Amino acid sequence: MVSLPEELQAREAAARRRVEELQSEVAELTRRLEGAREDLSRLEITRETVAQVLADLSAAGAEPDLAAEEAPEANEASAPHGVGVMMVPPWREGLVVAVLPDVYRDIVEVIADAPGPVHAKQIVPRIGLPTTTGKIEGTRGKLKRLVERGWLDEDTPGQFTLARQGPGRERANSR
Repeated sequence: MVSLPEELQAREAAARRRVEELQSEVAELTRRLEGAREDLSRLEITRETVAQVLADLSAAGAEPDLAAEEAPEANEASAPHGVGVMMVPPWREGLVVAVLPDVYRDIVEVIADAPGPVHAKQIVPRIGLPTTTGKIEGTRGKLKRLVERGWLDEDTPGQFTLARQGPGRERANSR
């Protein structure tokens, strides 16, 4: 038979182990809670920023005459990017490359500097990406989007040039 002091000592040890286990669980949950709070904070800031950008774009769209009278060149450069709808707007007369998202702008600038048609695999290292199949295919998708929107031409499959836009010029886009 076990003595009472031995039984109490065994129960105390078991309780101590359980307390230590719960403390480690609390520490893990606290760490996870902090991570979730950080994610929530980032999402709240992103939502607020997007709401502000959309409000600014709506305000700019509601007052086009006032903005055009004050600074016509600045109005072209700050044309809406189509946030939430279309990141690459269709090319139209007077639209500048500055309205494109950074990576698209970089692609157009590389093609503009090239002496002739350019392949996607030639563009990837020039915009600072590793020449992996995934990056090449992603860039090819962006090139096709720029062709669809009138910024580039693809006369020969896989070879991209600046679009021949303007009055009296014909455009040949990808099929």
